[in-house]
Amino acid sequence: MNQPAEDRTGGDALDNPGEPVPDSSMSALAGQYAAKAGVRQDESGRIDVLQSIGGMRGLAESILPGLLFTVVFTILRDLQISLIVALAVSAVFTITRLLTKTPLTQALSGLIGVGICAFVANRTGNAEDFFLPGFFTNAAYIVGMVVSIAVKWPLAGLLFGFIRGEGTEWRRNASRIRAYSLATWLIVAVLALRLIVQVPLYLADNIAALGTARVAMGVPLYALGLWFAWLVSRPAFVKKEHPPA
Repeated sequence: MNQPAEDRTGGDALDNPGEPVPDSSMSALAGQYAAKAGVRQDESGRIDVLQSIGGMRGLAESILPGLLFTVVFTILRDLQISLIVALAVSAVFTITRLLTKTPLTQALSGLIGVGICAFVANRTGNAEDFFLPGFFTNAAYIVGMVVSIAVKWPLAGLLFGFIRGEGTEWRRNASRIRAYSLATWLIVAVLALRLIVQVPLYLADNIAALGTARVAMGVPLYALGLWFAWLVSRPAFVKKEHPPA
C-alpha cells in the first residue's frame, strides 16, 4: 500500500462542477499576464518578494527618482532642477539596462512614468503635482481589481495561479476563488491606504511628507501586501489516500 500523499487543494476538487472550464484563449491571456507581472517563487516554493519587484535594481529604479525629487526640492526649492534630477536618474537606469542587455520593461516604464509626472508638475508649476498622476494610477488599479473580484477572476489568482501550477483551474473551486478574492482585497487595501495617507498631504502642499510617504508606501508596502496575499491564498493540505498498487 502506498503512503498517503499530501495534495495541495482548497477543498473539494470541484466545488462548482457546473461551471465551464475556461477556454484555452482565456487561459493563455491569463498566463501571459502572470508572466509579465514578474511574480516568482524561491527554491522553497514561497513567493520571492524581492525578485517579484525586480530585485535590488528594480527597487532602486522605483524609489530613487521620487526620493531624489523630494530631497532636491526640499533643499533648493527649485522645481526645474528637481525635475531634471528625477528624469536624469530614471534615464540612467534605462541606459544602464540597455548597455547591459537586461530587460528594459521596468526601467522604461519607470522613465515614462517619471516623464509624465514631470510634465504635469512643470505644466502647473506646482511641485506637489509631481505625485498627482500616481493617485490616478492607484485609483485605476483599485477599480480594476474590484471588477476582477466581481467577475470572479480575482487578480491574485492570475498572479499566483500559474506559478503554483493551478493554471486557471482554481476557478472551478469556490474555496479557491474566495481565497484569491481575499488576497486581491489585501492588495486593494494597500493601494487604498496610499490614497488615504497621501492625498491629504498633497492637499496640504506638504512636499517633504508626501515624498517620504510615497517612498515608504510604494514598492516596500506593495511587496508586503503581495507577501500577505500569497499567504492567505495558500491551498490547504489535504490527505489523499491512493488505491492499493
